[in-house]
Amino acid sequence: MKGISILGSTGSIGTQTLDVIRQHPDLFRADALVAHSNIDVLEAQIKEFSPKIAGVVDEKAYVQLKARYQGETVLIGGYEALMAAAVCESADMIVTAVVGAVGIEPTIAAIKAKKTIGLANKETLVAGGPLITALCKEYGVELLPIDSEHSAIFQCLEGQTRDNVDSLLITASGGPLRLWPSEKIATATAADCLKHPTWNMGSKITIDSASLFNKGLEVIEAHWLFGFDFDHIKVTVHPQSIVHSMIMMKDGAILAQLGNPDMREPIQYALTYPKRYPLKMDTLRFEDALQLEFFPPRYDDFPALRLAYEVGKAGGFKPAIFNAANETAVYAFLDGAIRFGDIYKTVVGVLEQAESDSEFTLENLLAVDGWARRKARELMI
Repeated sequence: MKGISILGSTGSIGTQTLDVIRQHPDLFRADALVAHSNIDVLEAQIKEFSPKIAGVVDEKAYVQLKARYQGETVLIGGYEALMAAAVCESADMIVTAVVGAVGIEPTIAAIKAKKTIGLANKETLVAGGPLITALCKEYGVELLPIDSEHSAIFQCLEGQTRDNVDSLLITASGGPLRLWPSEKIATATAADCLKHPTWNMGSKITIDSASLFNKGLEVIEAHWLFGFDFDHIKVTVHPQSIVHSMIMMKDGAILAQLGNPDMREPIQYALTYPKRYPLKMDTLRFEDALQLEFFPPRYDDFPALRLAYEVGKAGGFKPAIFNAANETAVYAFLDGAIRFGDIYKTVVGVLEQAESDSEFTLENLLAVDGWARRKARELMI
């Protein structure tokens, strides 16, 4: 039995991770579950899976759950819930399914506790790549990707030597605005952006998909996960979301990982790696006359992707600033405070005011992250 701790258990990745656990009660148990504020779903999860600890990050929601819960699971409130679940003694693996830079410190704590990391929180590597990868090496911890694109690359790279591989090819659905005319994109509403054509995801990542900020974050994450420089990480738009990503070999051959857009497959592969087990899901059927399309990204209409390459190559704290400013602007857009086109403008404005990098430590990283969020809020007033 492998004990699993899920940071973000009530979100899209968290609930699908629990479905994998549900399908394999002989392989896994849920030892720790942490939600942000959805206590109704969390309480149902506690009842079904009986974790040792459960946490609610939002203090008010925690007080509400604490007042009505009478079971044996230990409840923890506030940010401490994430840290406690990250180092849960009986857990063998931590699935980081929270959204945003809030995942950085719990992931570091889990690495130092020598837990295997199932990473669905791309912001952790985008912002803290140098620190996270160095710590994984120091503590001998496996970092297993859960994002569908990175899992696909991870699977394609198995059995290959680095010398045989030329480049990584990350696919992008193109999001809900893929076919919009250039002049309309900046005026897209949150409702427009939340209509993702192939994936059912949380609101923040869905907005990022519409702007291609998400694909930019994935490019930077791929650099840290697989050690390829940015000139050998490419993006292609694939509207059907069936080819999850590819690698190009030095002889021109291309290896791809295909499947229906269902996150349970990459989640389960991370949980069972290097073995594979049956999974109840709709599998791909080639007898259904599949049509697969591929297009180059519209860099001028979705400039966040080009900007991601620039900040990735610049390195230092630039990716952390890129991430923090975008995260702040996306939530402002969801709240109706700014327009869709202002997300990119805000990120550029914050990057332009960034000072020279200091030593890359956790303390400095958190300080830079906080500065970028404050600066983004100032620019959006």
